[in-house]
Amino acid sequence: MEPARDKGAHGGRGSGKSHFFASMMIEECLAAPGEIGEGMRALCIREIQKDLSQSAKALIEAKLGSFGIGEADGFKVFRDVIQTPGDGVIIFKGMNDYSADSVKSLEGFRRAWWEEAHTATARSISLLRPTMRASGAQMWWSWNPQRKVDPVDVMLRGPERPTGAAVIQANWRDNPWFTPELEQERLDCLRMTADQYPHIWDGDYASVHVGAYYAASLTAMRDEGRLCRVAADPLMAIRAVWDIGGTGAKADATSIWICQFVGREIRVLDYYEAQGQPLATHVAWLRDHGYGSALCVLPHDGGTHDKVFDASYEGALRQAGFEVVVVANQGRGAAMARIEAARRLFPMIWMDEAKTEAGREALGAYHARKDDARGIDLGPEHDWSSHAADAFGLMCVAYEEPKAKRKKERQGGHARGGWMGA
Repeated sequence: MEPARDKGAHGGRGSGKSHFFASMMIEECLAAPGEIGEGMRALCIREIQKDLSQSAKALIEAKLGSFGIGEADGFKVFRDVIQTPGDGVIIFKGMNDYSADSVKSLEGFRRAWWEEAHTATARSISLLRPTMRASGAQMWWSWNPQRKVDPVDVMLRGPERPTGAAVIQANWRDNPWFTPELEQERLDCLRMTADQYPHIWDGDYASVHVGAYYAASLTAMRDEGRLCRVAADPLMAIRAVWDIGGTGAKADATSIWICQFVGREIRVLDYYEAQGQPLATHVAWLRDHGYGSALCVLPHDGGTHDKVFDASYEGALRQAGFEVVVVANQGRGAAMARIEAARRLFPMIWMDEAKTEAGREALGAYHARKDDARGIDLGPEHDWSSHAADAFGLMCVAYEEPKAKRKKERQGGHARGGWMGA
């Protein structure tokens, strides 16, 4: 409640975050005229706001009604704004509608409340902050966290925060007005969709998304205790399984899973991902983390020569001293083949909880494109999560391929050992 340039409240459903900020906005507007008679100019923001139904306007109007506050107190509700005492105003905008020039119209505003701030982009935040320069200006942020790398989380929950920022976690347990209806909703979620409960109600980062290919498998892994601290077996080969990205700001990310095949177990030790970095960066990470002797397992395009540099990842890694295996092109349906292999093998997979967090986040978000009208699965969505998922699926294909090869060779009358070794 004390003055602070940044006030942030993050947490799950039913915590009352939005109701708190809506009420505080009204209190601030009532107090604002003070002795100088200048009303509060305030902004309620979302990243994207196509119409007022997506804004906080209806909630603020409801609060005015519940407090018995109206025109006699200096508030007047119009279609797209709310007039406040002392010729102040509350406006409702989508931040992505602003440009570097148009955002200057917000100069002189002293309150900005960003609802659903987990959707805020770094660009939009960087536009807003220098504009809120009036004396005593404050920015309020309320959100249900999605990803640790979301800009608002980096800003307000990261190691370096704005000076004096007041940031709290608020959940349903903190709400003295928590209703019986919300309690029933909470219990139903715990009973019916337990894998979603920590994110929806406890404000945890989203680790498993509805409809994700590996949602049930990731939940089972945690419940069965296979998500823990996993140590490397010094007698077994370490594998670095790649999904190859590229260089440049818009290039796909490069993902690497570090694993060992130990009997009938796949032990996943570590995960790495970087976007737009050259091969030397990835090699440096492997060496710096003790994986300099890892067997690098590449997808089929790892053997393809670059059109500009006439070099392949396979050749470059061999020159760097790594042993390399390139998995053959699986042809049409390769993505689904990787998914099915991963689903079959998930009960055999153990993961290091601390070192694979970013990779598991991607696996929990990896999902299908849907034709909702016909209820048809159109195959995996290619987004930020697909690079980690492709490398993970390739790891499972690499585990199964020796078995499939031996079976094929036995059928041909000349059984031999697998190509991947121990």
